[in-house]
Amino acid sequence: MYWQLKTKRIELDNCPKLMGILNTTPDSFSDGGSFNSLDRAVEQAMHLSNAGAAIIDIGGESTRPYSEPVSIDEELNRVIPVIEQVVTLTDVPVSIDTSKAVVAAAAMEAGAEIINDVTGLEGDPDMIRIATETGAGICAMHMQGNPQSMQDNPSYDNVVSDIHGYLRDRRDRLLEAGIRHENICLDPGIGFGKTHDHNLTLMQNCFQFLQLGCPILVGHSRKGFIAHVMQDKESDRMPGTAGAAIALAEQGVHVIRVHDVLAVKHALEVYRATRQTHGPEDRLPG
Repeated sequence: MYWQLKTKRIELDNCPKLMGILNTTPDSFSDGGSFNSLDRAVEQAMHLSNAGAAIIDIGGESTRPYSEPVSIDEELNRVIPVIEQVVTLTDVPVSIDTSKAVVAAAAMEAGAEIINDVTGLEGDPDMIRIATETGAGICAMHMQGNPQSMQDNPSYDNVVSDIHGYLRDRRDRLLEAGIRHENICLDPGIGFGKTHDHNLTLMQNCFQFLQLGCPILVGHSRKGFIAHVMQDKESDRMPGTAGAAIALAEQGVHVIRVHDVLAVKHALEVYRATRQTHGPEDRLPG
């Protein structure tokens, strides 16, 4: 399997590709304010590239719970100069994390390859047109509600089957609109309108989304369910992020979106080197 982007292609093999997170925002839940200047953002992009990211995902609007939306002009000012510089410094494809078609179009013009839309390309009526016209790789995510309301009272009849159905329908709608199958990636949306229990259930069942026939992307990095499992809101969530990445790799997830690219890359390398690949009958006698 591969994921076709605007001009590049990501070959998907038996180990997940890592999408490195670059938030150029003052208010993202984990790293807000860390990279909201041009120099620091470009420096971090190169750090992600050198650490082994297969994609650099640049966003200029926080989608954490209860975050406030920003204007189109503000989002453009945050991301476009960064994209313009990053694409001259690395061959790693750049993704634009936005739900605004104007921002996506400008990012494509600046050299981005992927549109990563938390609304599943539903939030802006022009987004599908931009995706079709540019030939961008797209990632369509599931979100119940919006960032201002999604954590108020998320509920599902069955969280896995409900989201499976949503992603299947979005895939079909995107295909009908003229987006090529090989350009579509799907994301169950960990943390977007889900309780901790919903998130854990989804993490345990990501393999079911492989049935949809598209690359599956999961973004669980540093999210609240990790602290919930560890029963410590103040703990470092990076080890838990790496542990969950191994579980996703075991299920065959294709792309994992993370802040700590190098740490997760090393965890996955050791997992691949040490996992059991033979059945009990192949083991040496004791």
